[in-house]
Amino acid sequence: MKLGDLTNHAGEWLRGSGPMSDIVISTRVRLARNISGFPFLARASRHQRQLLESRLREVVLACNLAPQVFYVDLEAAPEIDRQLLVERHLISRPHAAAEGARGVAVADDETASVMVNEEDHLRIQVLRSGLQLDQAWEQISRIDDLLESHLDFAYHARFGYLTACPTNVGTGLRVSVMLHLPALKLTGEIEKVFRAAKDLRLAVRGLYGEGTEATGDFYQISNQTTLGRSEEDVIGEFKLQVIPKIIDYEHHARRTLLNDRTVALDDKVCRALGILRSARLLASEETLFLLSHLRMGVNLERLKDISVNTINELFLLTQPAHLQKIQGRRLEGDLRRAARADYIRQRLNGN
Repeated sequence: MKLGDLTNHAGEWLRGSGPMSDIVISTRVRLARNISGFPFLARASRHQRQLLESRLREVVLACNLAPQVFYVDLEAAPEIDRQLLVERHLISRPHAAAEGARGVAVADDETASVMVNEEDHLRIQVLRSGLQLDQAWEQISRIDDLLESHLDFAYHARFGYLTACPTNVGTGLRVSVMLHLPALKLTGEIEKVFRAAKDLRLAVRGLYGEGTEATGDFYQISNQTTLGRSEEDVIGEFKLQVIPKIIDYEHHARRTLLNDRTVALDDKVCRALGILRSARLLASEETLFLLSHLRMGVNLERLKDISVNTINELFLLTQPAHLQKIQGRRLEGDLRRAARADYIRQRLNGN
């Protein structure tokens, strides 16, 4: 599989095939690991980074983490390819923007990726569509065991796995669930989510994680600390307390819109559809918000002739790197906004 082949379909995080996928877009589990005998990357020399990248690439590809895996050398990759991987949530923004020897191994189905020389020597990630916490944990635990059978991870008997960021020390586990919450935003009740997260000491972030704002009504809920808590405790908290509560909030807000604000709801959905079907220039952020309203309208059965799969694909394939890959040329400014609007019109008007 080639990197360019990714633009032929939506990624795992927007596949829309998992449980509760009308609200829960994706489940992501990450593990941070470092190799004993090497300094953390912030203190590593260029030569040490190169040694790590070479060794870890060899081990990751030899471990059969998935039926088919391809590797991207991020130091050599063009900027647009790195951005493509960010848009598909296969690497982080800092990993794309960094310098020096680094890479990522990606499973063909995009459910798993292993970042080499990100903030830590290894960032193992499993990404599943919808709410699949147990399945994601089982998959990443298997990958972690495979890698640990070939590598000596930095580990302390008292503190657990040692990581570059103190908040990851312990299990090194980060759980993140991405939610689509347009009704809570429209009804002005999104603060409920922030309060619930704060009470449980969780972080609320935007579409691309740490340092990003909510765009297109997408919110990521993730744990902030790992020390002193088992993996099962963290997973259980998300599965039994955090996510069910937020899903209930969004369902209630959607019922309120349907029962008490039907005209306002339809106006919002139809305006979004009208703009998307006729606009000649569309910016990324505007597109995400319009598609968000459209997605809500389809899920609430206010629109009948558009599928959620089409909307999910448009969320991703109209992002800057994807759009330029599809067009086969570099696009900036109005050229990019015009190409995005044209692509959306073709998809939504059935041309």
